[in-house]
Amino acid sequence: MSSDLAIVYAALILKDDNVEVTADKLQTLTKEAGLTEIEPIWFSLYAKALEGQDLKELIFNIGAGGAAAGAATGGAAAGGAAEEAAAEEAKEEEKEESDDDMGFGLFD
Repeated sequence: MSSDLAIVYAALILKDDNVEVTADKLQTLTKEAGLTEIEPIWFSLYAKALEGQDLKELIFNIGAGGAAAGAATGGAAAGGAAEEAAAEEAKEEEKEESDDDMGFGLFD
């Protein structure tokens, strides 16, 4: 089992038992499972990344993609970013279309 997968499973176990996810608790769980080759830095990184996160919501919204991320960061900021992305896509499409008018084709 990879070290990151072991830490994720340990975090899920802690969250399932309604226990706060900390680096010490993650390290204790993985050591008790017999996984001692994990570098200590990973425990603190995962604990900081998961601090204040609702793991159940993250799991249930895994397929939601950008909509959940936009809602989580704020509607106004996400709306502006979405408009910019749409404008960039329109510019890219215009560039692609202009290539067709060069007077020669791939199979000519």
